[in-house]
Amino acid sequence: MRVNIYYGGRGLIDDPTLFTIEKIAKVLDELHVTVERYNLYEEKSSITVLPKTLKDADGVILAASVEWFGIGGYLQQFLDACWLYGDKENITHIYMMPVVMATTYGEREAEYNLIRAWEMLGGIPSNGLCAYVDNHVDFETNAEYNLMIEKKTENFYRAISKKSIAFPNSSMQIKKKMLRSSSLSLTPQESEQLSVYVSNDNYVKKQKEDIEELASLFKGMLGEGEDADSYIRKLKENFYPMDDMEAVFQIDLTDENSSLVIEIKEDKLNCYRGSVEKADVTAKVQTAVFNDILNGGKSFQSAFMSGDLSAQGNFKILRNFDTIFRFGK
Repeated sequence: MRVNIYYGGRGLIDDPTLFTIEKIAKVLDELHVTVERYNLYEEKSSITVLPKTLKDADGVILAASVEWFGIGGYLQQFLDACWLYGDKENITHIYMMPVVMATTYGEREAEYNLIRAWEMLGGIPSNGLCAYVDNHVDFETNAEYNLMIEKKTENFYRAISKKSIAFPNSSMQIKKKMLRSSSLSLTPQESEQLSVYVSNDNYVKKQKEDIEELASLFKGMLGEGEDADSYIRKLKENFYPMDDMEAVFQIDLTDENSSLVIEIKEDKLNCYRGSVEKADVTAKVQTAVFNDILNGGKSFQSAFMSGDLSAQGNFKILRNFDTIFRFGK
């Protein structure tokens, strides 16, 4: 028999959850159970791949420390990863005992949340340990509390050994009818491999860069095909590059209800119709005023100072607009 312990606390020396799971591990060891413990605060960079450790487990212990509100982030991330990448068929055969020790209010709610989460995953929850601990020394030295921990652990061992069954619950019906773990149809092996990719920061960063590069390429292609757009044509004709200049302008043409994006990277200029999530300068202006700027009738800065154009963002970059684009010269 194999039982995995997933500890979601911060590893503080006075955390009563640590004492409890160490006591549980000792009892299970005496019962000749193989125990593997995972401290999630030490595994935080690879939590998404931890669901694969469930593969050979007969039972799991989810151990939470309630310090202010709920089960904490690490344990929630682990459960999220089980939902997204775990082998649900395998989880249906795994028994779970919740262990919740609280130094503040909320131990019952946290235990209930762990039980509900495991039911949603399809697993089999068992009776757990739940307590409010005011003084960890008093708790650890209390003989009756120690005996209760031993008895609960033994009961958990018996439930796994006897393959105890549980009554059906509504969570399974909700999962079948309403919840979907992924829009992709993946095998357990594919989900496991995906979790490995997700946990690799360099891989994720490279994917984002590739997506941004492709997006920029397609935007550039669209921009090149829009020579009929006088705005884009005039911007390109009057572009004077600046060394070490990188900026993104978004010009919102208020009466056209459209936007123009201007991306500058040293001597490269990319203009297109659309919008960006984060621009260095976002300006709002009517088309008549913007046409006046493009025709050299007034500068970008003077339009801003007179109130004909409103802008927000990096004002140092805003002032450089008239240096980068020189209209009517």
